[in-house]
Amino acid sequence: MTVTVLYFAAARERAGLSRESLEVPPGARVADVLALLAAKHPPLAPLLPHLRVAVQQQFVALDAPVSPDAELALIPPVAGGAPGLFRVVGRPLQLSEVVDAVASEGAGGLVTFSGAVRNQTKGRRVLRLEYEAYALMAEAKLAEIGDEVARAWPGTRLAIMHRVGTLLPGELAVVIAAASAHRKEAFRGCEHAIERLKQDVPIWKKEFFEDGDVWVGLGP
Repeated sequence: MTVTVLYFAAARERAGLSRESLEVPPGARVADVLALLAAKHPPLAPLLPHLRVAVQQQFVALDAPVSPDAELALIPPVAGGAPGLFRVVGRPLQLSEVVDAVASEGAGGLVTFSGAVRNQTKGRRVLRLEYEAYALMAEAKLAEIGDEVARAWPGTRLAIMHRVGTLLPGELAVVIAAASAHRKEAFRGCEHAIERLKQDVPIWKKEFFEDGDVWVGLGP
């Protein structure tokens, strides 16, 4: 089936056009359309987690169905939205990446959080962890957390990077940085990000021990 995709502002620049017709499979959802667009327009792909999608002029979620002849609009954050870095990656993390994304001369307070793989859980020795993510949705949810922080503590910038794949004890699984004019807002923004990350972001963790393995949150 055919849908129409509209591009605005930075999305228009990355795609190199303002509108196009796109063939998508029957039963496609918004996330499927975005995946097709990422493959068709590689410069657009890094921007997609920061966009909102409207179908027939109504904002929708990534799992919303797309009907034949629908009009999808890719809408970047409006002026005043929360800047930052929100990525899911399959490589080792560096705290400096999130720090550099939010630091500025106006940020008097900068708070970071580094989450590393422990070598034991409840007395059982951990051999390794395996992280899996619904990456496109996960990055969109991380960006939503950035928006929440910016609304709750105006002027606070947030950056989050989460690693997927196989991690050994001591390796970083997540790094977060929050920067604001004052330390209180930076601390609160960072804490909010940590708690929200564990609630709604589709990233899963499997722990491997000497005597078995378990998906965290589901039990043995």
